[in-house]
Amino acid sequence: MTEDVVIKRIINAPIALVWDAWTKPEHLVKWWGPQYYTSPSCEVDLAVGGKFIFAMQAPEAMGGQVSYSSGTYSRIVPQELLEFTMIMSDAEGNAIDPTTIGLPPEFPKEVPHSISFKAIGDLTEITITEREWPMIQMRVFSYAGMQQSMDKLAEVLAQ
Repeated sequence: MTEDVVIKRIINAPIALVWDAWTKPEHLVKWWGPQYYTSPSCEVDLAVGGKFIFAMQAPEAMGGQVSYSSGTYSRIVPQELLEFTMIMSDAEGNAIDPTTIGLPPEFPKEVPHSISFKAIGDLTEITITEREWPMIQMRVFSYAGMQQSMDKLAEVLAQ
């Protein structure tokens, strides 16, 4: 049994800026990851079939380890839609077994994502859908982590 994780937010920034925040490494590293985590590096090849690699570093109090997620873009409609897969990976973007970094055996090997962007005047409605999550605790953590990432995104774009 699986369920999608859906997060919808209104960001106080124009759509072009929110799009850039999701597609340009120099912006992504400012907000990617849940509260207290940082993103030491990010690579993006924004093209259908292009890949991305996001680094996320835990705070020192939680061990300070760096983990990577990567994926491949399957559909891109500028300032409207991003669709991609996401996997746990090494620093080069090669898939790794999630259990090797302490995740439970039920953790999905790949999670399809879609992110839609909709202009509402000078605001942007963003809908993030993480598809087919097994009904495990990590699904809740993914939801909470993305909510915290969206909080950080809103803060960065407000500056």
